[in-house]
Amino acid sequence: MMDSRLSEIMALHETMVQQRTYYEPVWQEIAERIMPDAAIFNQTTGGRGLSNMTPGEKRTQKMFDATAALALQTYGSAMESMLTPRTQRWHGIAHEDENINEDREVQEYYQKVTGILFTERYRPQANFSSQAHECYMSNGAFGTGPMYIDDMLGVGTRYRACHLAEIYLAENFAGIIDMAHRAFKYSARQAYQRFGDQLPEKIIKCANGKDALQNFSFIHCVRPNEDFRANGKKGFKYESLYISVEEMKIVRSTAGYRAFPYAFTRGLTLPGEVYARGPASLVLPDVKQLNEMEKTNLRMGQLSAEPPVLLSVDGSLSGFKMQNGALNWGGLDEQGNELAKPFKIGSNLNLTLEMMNQKREVINRAFLVTVFQILVDNPQMTATEVLERAREKSELLGPTMGRQQAEFLGPIIARELDILEASGKLPPLPKKLQENGNLWKLEYTSPFNRAQMAEEGIAIQRTIEASAPIIALDPEAQSVFKGKGADMIRRLAKINGAPVTMLNDDMAVQEHVAASEQMQMTANALEAAPLAANAAKGFAEAQALAAASGASTQANIPMP
Repeated sequence: MMDSRLSEIMALHETMVQQRTYYEPVWQEIAERIMPDAAIFNQTTGGRGLSNMTPGEKRTQKMFDATAALALQTYGSAMESMLTPRTQRWHGIAHEDENINEDREVQEYYQKVTGILFTERYRPQANFSSQAHECYMSNGAFGTGPMYIDDMLGVGTRYRACHLAEIYLAENFAGIIDMAHRAFKYSARQAYQRFGDQLPEKIIKCANGKDALQNFSFIHCVRPNEDFRANGKKGFKYESLYISVEEMKIVRSTAGYRAFPYAFTRGLTLPGEVYARGPASLVLPDVKQLNEMEKTNLRMGQLSAEPPVLLSVDGSLSGFKMQNGALNWGGLDEQGNELAKPFKIGSNLNLTLEMMNQKREVINRAFLVTVFQILVDNPQMTATEVLERAREKSELLGPTMGRQQAEFLGPIIARELDILEASGKLPPLPKKLQENGNLWKLEYTSPFNRAQMAEEGIAIQRTIEASAPIIALDPEAQSVFKGKGADMIRRLAKINGAPVTMLNDDMAVQEHVAASEQMQMTANALEAAPLAANAAKGFAEAQALAAASGASTQANIPMP
């Protein structure tokens, strides 16, 4: 008899599978023409994992033009470079209360935590960069890109981009994904390594015999824990179960997760839809038309290069040769007229190429290729022009990038912090956070966020430029600026993404100012020294003269 919990999970799974069937044909069409290696949505076998596929199977039969595939590559690379560049710290952590953030111990704590996060995330074993890139690619092609953040014993945090064909999703009332089923296959050997003797007897026998590489279907279910308690033994918000589909048995039921272990990049979601639509969905008709045009263009080019030959009726040229340099005797009549002529197709290849280029432009625009080329088109720009272009780019990318930070990067970081805290890798909380709670927030500092601040940088530069001639006429006007020029330079450096290491901290600036003032005072003293010496000499001479004059007067006074 099937376990009641198992029966409930499988009933939900069948519903989730049914709801996703409407998307799969579209995803398959997109994959066949844009991302052929991912064209496996027609092999999902009813939500029980992908069917056995032939390794190295050719899947490019419907792809005749690579414009969309190359645009998708650009899209994925640009998303990574704008949101999660591996050479930069693209986010920080702070407390929700700005007053608490002013505490130096709190600042140092969050800086240490941020450093630990980036160290763990970019370990070779973690594999974050490549998996994030795959998720961005899936987002551009299918609208949804799933990532699983695992905590592997002895390895640490491990990231895995899951193929959308394996994932089935459900949202809560707030539109947040809180339930995920992953249908996958393990060989009997892999299953035994993972689940051991909890497996059904059939799989155990295969694992220990000649059928160790035979595949079996499994489902990983992550769902809200109904017995969740904020404090106590059942303090896991999400339940985790692994199910063997062949024997309908729960082979692993763990305590679960405090933070949702899956994160999703999503594009545009319509009301009532869980799976999003990406750029490829929007331009799928254009991609299909471009492929058909390319096929037509290939045929026209071939006909132009090797056109059909019109021959005379009498068949005297039955042995007509088409090779280069071939001699065809009897190809001319007695008057010298040609007895064989190429058939004139009458096609306009230039018009066809123009139509194809129009389609390519539309596809590139959909994948934001033209947006990412804003700064490339005109490299000879002033600093103000660069900031202006960056501002324009951030306005165009705002909706796309903002959603990735909210739905993809935010849950990833929450899961990472939970893993690090559970493993004891985070430093102890400072007293201020112990008293007020560790209510952290994310502060993104990626190239995209700096581009959003470009407008502020433009305003600062323009204000300074416009104020310079006014201050020259009226120096007192400079008092309008709050703070010192160093504060403006720091702000501009942050907006432009200058490394913090190239800037002195406040204490170093004060020491430099004090040293400059001391040097100036010394220089002034040295400059004034000759004048002081001359004054002293004159004063001494005056005193001596006065003394001599007084003595002479006393000598002329008669004695009484």
